[in-house]
Amino acid sequence: MKSGERRTNTSKVEVTNVSTNGIWLLIDRREVFLKYTDFPWFREATIRQISKVERPSAHHLRWPELDVDLAVDSLDNPKAYPLVSAAKRNKRPNKVATKKRGTRSLTPRASRSKGSRA
Repeated sequence: MKSGERRTNTSKVEVTNVSTNGIWLLIDRREVFLKYTDFPWFREATIRQISKVERPSAHHLRWPELDVDLAVDSLDNPKAYPLVSAAKRNKRPNKVATKKRGTRSLTPRASRSKGSRA
């Protein structure tokens, strides 16, 4: 007889209520309220998407249909997990130059072959 695969036993998590201001989760025998202002990913989600929550480990929650992963600690302390990205934004979008009728070529003169016209 083979023994079964060993699995980690993590506490279950379930959505107990969804309101116009946020969602209620039951986790570790306590209810936690997640305000949409702190957790905006849930604001436009359907009840079905919100209710499909997983807990792959003791410190990790996952909503696969929303592609949202949260640290359990962030539920009690959302200010410690800011929503602002540290990545720098481009001030201007890259423009793609195209040659239009009646405009000069974008190719430098030195690299053009003899006889070509701009």
